[in-house]
Amino acid sequence: MIALAALAATLGCERRAQRFIDLTGIGTDELRRRAGEPDLLAALLRFLEAHEPDLLEVAEAVGVKPEMLVEARRQLEEGHA
Repeated sequence: MIALAALAATLGCERRAQRFIDLTGIGTDELRRRAGEPDLLAALLRFLEAHEPDLLEVAEAVGVKPEMLVEARRQLEEGHA
């Protein structure tokens, strides 16, 4: 749930959403289709981790500590989330 909320917060910011799309090469149709997939959500969280200001802003928007986003990524990559 945290990763989905982070995705919504990321896509809610035009600058951040465009950067994510540009860096991943994912199209908006594919993004919609794959929004709940663990691989995509983990990639989104890695994207946020790579730019601390975004990580902090999204964590605040979601109402969690940044560490919780990092842990959510770990769990997604391990197949536990």
